[in-house]
Amino acid sequence: MFVYGINPVLEALRSGRATLVRVGNRADERIRGVLRLAESLKVPVQRVDDATLDRAAAGGTHQSVIAELKPAAEWGIAELVRDAPRPALLVVLDGIEDPHNVGAILRTADAAGVHGVIRQTRRSAALGPAAGKASAGAIAHVRIAEVVNIARAVEELKTAGVWTVGLDAGAPLSYDQVDFTVPAALVLGAEGTGLRRLVRERCDLLATIPMHGHVDSLNVSVAAGVALFEAVRQRRRPAR
Repeated sequence: MFVYGINPVLEALRSGRATLVRVGNRADERIRGVLRLAESLKVPVQRVDDATLDRAAAGGTHQSVIAELKPAAEWGIAELVRDAPRPALLVVLDGIEDPHNVGAILRTADAAGVHGVIRQTRRSAALGPAAGKASAGAIAHVRIAEVVNIARAVEELKTAGVWTVGLDAGAPLSYDQVDFTVPAALVLGAEGTGLRRLVRERCDLLATIPMHGHVDSLNVSVAAGVALFEAVRQRRRPAR
């Protein structure tokens, strides 16, 4: 796997996953910052022309730098819950196929301090360069558990004591009425279709983000940000 773009490459270096950095024709201070960090971490740097990077990035905006990554650590659901340093806050992706949305969700998850993301191995967006670029490098940091079946994953979370909250446009409960101070997993459905029936039925709660304008829904990555930072807000409240 590789990532492209200055921020994703910097985060790949900081995470310790970068094994090789390829740099093209650009030679400004931001690229020099990448080179300095790679040198300090003893990560090899290879000089190539931008045409080579263009081919590798397949039309993506690589900003004249690409980093190859070693494989991510493998995580299980039980490990994500066990290793959470405070009541677990997790995200479950139910068949989200747009890599830009997945990347944006990973970026938000990292910013919100989420302890892990659970995704289905098949019928989901690849965790490739496009997702890495959209995540602004968060893909190198977020713990991700790959599962075969999301409905079973939701059941496993419930067995582990994690409250599962599905975002669903038709739910009667508003997202800010959910108690996110307990161990919780936010379950997000695919663009357009939302949560699949079996997944929806297995969630402990369904919640909606009320719409007050002319459009009737939010992009899934925006919805994730709204709900996750509600969880952050609640967890910052002083104990009564």
